[in-house]
Amino acid sequence: MNVAILISGGGSNMLRLLEDMARPHPGHARLVLSNRPEAGGLVRAQAMGVATEVLDHRTFGEDRASFETELHKILMAYEIDVICLAGFMRILGAEFVSAWRGRMLNIHPSLLPKYQGLHTHQRALAAGDALAGCSVHEVVPQLDAGPVLGQSEVPILPGDTAQDLADRVLEQEHLLYPKVLRTFLTHFEPPS
Repeated sequence: MNVAILISGGGSNMLRLLEDMARPHPGHARLVLSNRPEAGGLVRAQAMGVATEVLDHRTFGEDRASFETELHKILMAYEIDVICLAGFMRILGAEFVSAWRGRMLNIHPSLLPKYQGLHTHQRALAAGDALAGCSVHEVVPQLDAGPVLGQSEVPILPGDTAQDLADRVLEQEHLLYPKVLRTFLTHFEPPS
């Protein structure tokens, strides 16, 4: 199955997915796409021999529908079966998400359903939680609300800052996302 990875930055989770797909795998890394031309992950993907595309959301202004129409066209041109959001910092609209329902995954830096959205580490610290972590979930029109496919926990230690916690959670993201994608693709049946 052809996999597209959507990024906005350095692409550390993308890199782990690509490394895993370089071994025998049910998925083929067909495309890395960024909404930011300056995203460092594009160079990393090219160095691994993966096709890259840039679709700069800023050129569309406030016209999200046109951006998503163009994104869909690119994905279809590459014959993509499954999308992995890996630090893609754009909220996708309900029409686009519905068109890819059951075929789009995201990694989120909290133990969903806790702390949907941004600033997850600071929110976990402020709440006095003992555990934080990350979740891989299917993308649905509601933000960070899709079925959770896997989670990893990390302890919150005395004196942790949001950055300390983010660093430890990211280590777990790098392990969790490739494992969940491999399992997801092994049992994947395209939605009818």
